[in-house]
Amino acid sequence: MSANTSHNAKFAYGVGLINPSRAPYPSLVYDLDGKDYVYFLCSQGYNGKLLETIARDKSSCSSKSNKETANNLNYPSFSLSIKDPKFVNGVFHRTVTNFGSLNSTYSAKVVAPSGLKISVNPSVLSFTSLRQKKSFVVIVKGSIEKSNIVSASLVWDDDAF
Repeated sequence: MSANTSHNAKFAYGVGLINPSRAPYPSLVYDLDGKDYVYFLCSQGYNGKLLETIARDKSSCSSKSNKETANNLNYPSFSLSIKDPKFVNGVFHRTVTNFGSLNSTYSAKVVAPSGLKISVNPSVLSFTSLRQKKSFVVIVKGSIEKSNIVSASLVWDDDAF
């Protein structure tokens, strides 16, 4: 993660590296299903007929649907809106599924801008089978300059390339 002076550059990256020749052979996958999206939409204020229209079923918001759910959509990107740039504090829960090698180990490689401490727990994910799931938590703490948008990166590296 680097604090780039071009604010628009942060929004040009997407959610992951795309290599078409390797697409048929994914390694770690962030799985989502319909209920995950419903929880996310509920956390954003969708409900009633509008939610049913988007979900195309009789989905409704439950007590699990809260603002915390928005941060924990099992997606390979993270976004944190803060009120006071002097007190940045975010916690993100994610789960990945192994579609790589049977026995594989991935280490978290984080690049963070000045002022932020980003930790991943656990920082190493070891798999012993295909479709095995492992969860991790990303914790962001620190401060940033006022009115500045910053970017960071987390890469799960298996040292294969």
